[in-house]
Amino acid sequence: MNTTSLSREVPLRYRLRRLLHRRRRLLACLLLSIAAGVAVEGLVGDDYATTTVVTAARDLPVGTVLAASDVALVRLPEAAVAGRAFERPDLLVGQQLAAPLDRGSPIPATALVGDGMLTGTPPGTVAVPLRPADPGIVQLLVPGQLVDVVLTTGNGFDAPPGSTVLARSVAVLWTDSGAGGTGGTWPGAGGEEGLVVVAAGTDEAAALAGSSSSGDVHLVLTTKP
Repeated sequence: MNTTSLSREVPLRYRLRRLLHRRRRLLACLLLSIAAGVAVEGLVGDDYATTTVVTAARDLPVGTVLAASDVALVRLPEAAVAGRAFERPDLLVGQQLAAPLDRGSPIPATALVGDGMLTGTPPGTVAVPLRPADPGIVQLLVPGQLVDVVLTTGNGFDAPPGSTVLARSVAVLWTDSGAGGTGGTWPGAGGEEGLVVVAAGTDEAAALAGSSSSGDVHLVLTTKP
């Protein structure tokens, strides 16, 4: 090796050492990322089971009546999908959300106005619509809130006033407080405001049915006894 070659080789090795020294943190991160990727691939493999589910195409507020543009089909690992998920968008178009959904979230039956909201409740539980005497109370309610339902009767003149507790600690399933501006309410509600739907047992449902025509219905916010 002559003197000229040696003088060229030394600066090159010196520059490489300086470059590696300056970029050592970046190289360490890259090596860790590669190692993590290899580990995940080894654990998961290429043959893990996937399924196609309908998800929210955008952030959807409660009360949204689903249109075709609100939903999207996405393939997800089966392990990432909890419970029953919809696989066809046409089964969801026209239905109304009883709960808000983030973009990309699978749409479960429990998020829809209808029988799906009763998932997990005791046998015999039914959804009972109520119209409180004070519609403003609806703004204070959210699905899951527990309420006592009180019926007041009488007019203070020929009929003496009285109060009766019709149901205690029943769960609110849905309110129309989030439906304003979305054009949707509880099916068959006629677009009127101030509607609340609660989950009630058989005996409670019998007492609640038609209560609005017997007097004034009041909802008292409560907690689980």
